[in-house]
Amino acid sequence: MFCLQGFLIMHDLKVIRDTPAAFDAALARRGIAPVADALLALDQQRRAAQTALNDMQARRNEVSRAIGDIRKAGGTAEAETQEVAALKARMSETEDEVRRLGEALDQQLLTLPNRVDDTVPDGSDETANVEVRRWGTPRAFDFAVRDHVDLGQGLDGMDFEAAARLSGARFVVLKGALARLERALAQYMLDLHITEHAYTEVQTPALVREPALLGTGQLPKFAEDLFRLEQGYYLIPTAEVTLTNLVNGQILPLSALPLRMTALTQCFRAEAGAAGRDTRGMIRQHQFEKVEMVSIVAPEDSDAELERMTGCAEAVLQGLGLPYRVVALCSGDIGFSARKTYDLEVWLPAQGCYREISSCSNTGDFQARRMNARFKVEGEKGTRFVHTLNGSGLAVGRTLVAVLENYQNADGSVSVPPVLRPYMGGLERIGS
Repeated sequence: MFCLQGFLIMHDLKVIRDTPAAFDAALARRGIAPVADALLALDQQRRAAQTALNDMQARRNEVSRAIGDIRKAGGTAEAETQEVAALKARMSETEDEVRRLGEALDQQLLTLPNRVDDTVPDGSDETANVEVRRWGTPRAFDFAVRDHVDLGQGLDGMDFEAAARLSGARFVVLKGALARLERALAQYMLDLHITEHAYTEVQTPALVREPALLGTGQLPKFAEDLFRLEQGYYLIPTAEVTLTNLVNGQILPLSALPLRMTALTQCFRAEAGAAGRDTRGMIRQHQFEKVEMVSIVAPEDSDAELERMTGCAEAVLQGLGLPYRVVALCSGDIGFSARKTYDLEVWLPAQGCYREISSCSNTGDFQARRMNARFKVEGEKGTRFVHTLNGSGLAVGRTLVAVLENYQNADGSVSVPPVLRPYMGGLERIGS
């Protein structure tokens, strides 16, 4: 069981009470069986126990005042004292019951994903995703295309055997010009987002504790995909966790929004559900670099911010001259915390298909509720939950794969994309 102290739950119980059928219908789009009745039964038990506790507290206070009056008048108030003692014992039991029922309700709510947006296409899996647009034309090669592994090894810059000796499968050692090319890609992405897209660069820890992962929805759903250390830390699977949690428990002034942040971090994923998938090369690894974008915005701005963020990720691919397509994920393929997601898929010549290189999602107030992240409008009473968005801008390793394969030459060399040459000391080609 995960500790929820200090958290609000991502689903509004008032909405479930008022519209249980609509709540079930929304989750049914994700293939989830009806849950509203079970949730409301627990909620009713918890509320009844809380009402009983409140009544006992009121009675205890009433009797306590009576005891004071009796003693002032010279009486002993034995019966009243015994009643207070009995009330305290019953209150302790009822407090435990309220806590138990609340934790049971919270644990059930914690496992339920976000409700998808009305504009998300219906479907059970990725085959129902909808292509939104394409950019660029895949290059026509007049020679046999090599994949990134053959290219990288041929350039003596990619060593999977050395990585396996160090760490096992799904790791790589990059050397020489390829190591520099990966660094150049990361620097180019950051510089573009900072100078052109108004993101603030942030450096965050790579280790977090359980509450941060609960806040963004990686726990408890994806516990098997996380690397947990004995000291209670987790290695981050994405900087979404750290960047988004910077507003955990905060009340921001409306004037501080939108808040846009970007970070380059190492990311760590166990890939527990990906056994046998993409075992060759750098497509799916346990450790990789990624430039992440996170936006914290007012609710009325989040739909437009998703389009903006997706455009920022597209700008990286356009600058690199890499053909790609934008895909709207269907209800059965969308991530746990997201209410709407666009995937960017880059063209990989060796595979002859588009592969995911970025995912941009609007989570609405789902994460904000778990983190209790709010904003306040000056002059208004109360607060509202912010909306949070996250997107890859981009996955650096996969971008390296795409550059190697799309810019390869017949002799096994790789041309350096023009926008990266300033980061490569003017180098125009890697290899002979």
